[in-house]
This record gives sequence, structure tokens and C-alpha cells, in this order.
Amino acid sequence: MSVDPSLISHIYFVGLGNMGNPMAANLIRAGYQLTVYDLFAEKASNLVALGATLAPSLALGIANNQIIFVSLPGPKEVQEVMLGESGLLKLAKPGTIIIDSSTSSVDLVRELVAFAATRSIDFLEAPVTNAVDFAALGRLSIFVGGDAQIFAQCQPVFDVLGEKIFYVGQPGNGATIKLLTNLLWFVSAAAIGEGLMLGAKAGIPVETVWAAIKSSAGNSWVAEHDVPSIFAGHYDPSFSLELCCKDLGLVNEIARAQGYELPMGQKAQELFEQAKLKYGGDAAELHVVKMLEERVGMFLRPQKES
Repeated sequence: MSVDPSLISHIYFVGLGNMGNPMAANLIRAGYQLTVYDLFAEKASNLVALGATLAPSLALGIANNQIIFVSLPGPKEVQEVMLGESGLLKLAKPGTIIIDSSTSSVDLVRELVAFAATRSIDFLEAPVTNAVDFAALGRLSIFVGGDAQIFAQCQPVFDVLGEKIFYVGQPGNGATIKLLTNLLWFVSAAAIGEGLMLGAKAGIPVETVWAAIKSSAGNSWVAEHDVPSIFAGHYDPSFSLELCCKDLGLVNEIARAQGYELPMGQKAQELFEQAKLKYGGDAAELHVVKMLEERVGMFLRPQKES
């Protein structure tokens, strides 16, 4: 179904958290007219200042917006927002395009696509990766699954939000790719702490160890991007242990559905669950490294210059 050209600039953006808020801000700056909604209305204050309209409820933001963009923490929230009593898929009119950038389960994505089709609604999954700072810069990588023609019509929207846009084919493929990349992220996050600790306990300054890692075959996005959060002692509060554990659970669920186990995935989930139990679900993702620091009795901090 073709998008009405007179409405393509009007977007309803639902979910204004760490990723959704900067994404919505970039769309406003690019000239799109946004209606926004979040359970916590205060999260919209900066967007309203930029020109967005705040919807008083989830249902009341739907009118006159042919594209609905959703950014939520996980499958539980997605299911409620999409299929609840006042869910988007139940209230959106035929011809609406719903783009879901949440990290969700493969089965839920396919369920939503099937339900949307019964109401003549087009549904694209579009999970995003890279960090909050990349979201603010419009440099996300986006994995889009769904109808190729609808993807092509929405390409200008994705181009505002991301630096690398991948069309990955059928619904569920985007969720699979997003989750496998998160598996690699979380395994790397745990491993980088162990690598730094090996060097630090040998008496090598951690800044020297870090520089060597970045110039080696062991380098990674985590080594480049996350180590400063360890050195600063805040462990990257932009992503919580709760979300890490949720995603690792979904990763291992995919593998079991395919008929096998992921030893590294299971070990990573075990480590992050231990960190969550120790520090709480709201604690920053790299508390998995703090857990190692406390067990060893050494904190990974650069030497202060005299």
C-alpha cells in the first residue's frame, strides 16, 4: 500500500527512553512533524521544546500520522503497546505503517506482522544497534525486516536515524541479527574485563594494556567504546543489566528453538544474571566487570598523572 505523500512527514513516535528520545529529536531536526508519547510524560520535555506535540494518551496520538515509530525496552512492553486494549495495532487505521525498533523476540515479531496484515496495516521490524551517543549522532545501524516496498518508502526516515541501513528480508530476521550482535557485545564486555585484569595484575598499567588491545587482533567495538566507562567507574549507565539479561535470554531461546545450545551464550547469561543479582537490574551493563574487580580486589583505573 502506498504512503499518502501529504502525510509522510507526520510521524507518531512512541517510547522516549535512552534510544527513542535522541532518535525522535533527529527526526524533528530533519523536518518531520512528530507527535510523541511515553508513559512518563517528562521524557518528552526536550522534544516538545523542539516542536513535537505530546499525545495525552497512547490512543490519542494515532490520528493523522501514517507512520508510527515505536522504541520500547522489550517484548513485554511491545506486546502491551501493540496488542493491549488500546494497542496500536487495534486502533491504527488501514494503510498505517508501524515501524518497531525495539529489541524483541522473533516469535513476537512474526505474530505482530500477521496480526497487522489482518487489519491492512504494514509492519516493519527495525531494531537498532550501537550506543546512545550514536543514536544522538544519527549513526545507528538498523536491521529492517518486512515488505521490501514498504521499506523503500520509509528509507528517508531510516536515513535520518542511521548510518548503515540493512534490509534483511522476512520478519524475524531483524530480531535475529540484532540479538546475535548483542550476544557478541555481551561476551566481549565480559571478556574485556578479564583481559584488562590479566595485564593489571601482572603490573602493567591498564592504559598500556588498553592501547595494546586496540592495536591487536583482540580489538573490538567494546574495547574501543566501553573501556572508558570502566576506567571512569560508572560502567555505562545507558544500558542496564536488566536489558542485558533479557536479550541474552532471547538469544538462548533462538538457539534452543533451532535445536542446539550456545555454550558462550549460556555462560554470558550466567555472568550477567550474577551481576544483576548482586547489583540490581537497573545497574549499568559493565557491572559484570565490576563484579570481577571486586572478586579480584583490584579496580581497573588508569594511573593519575602527577
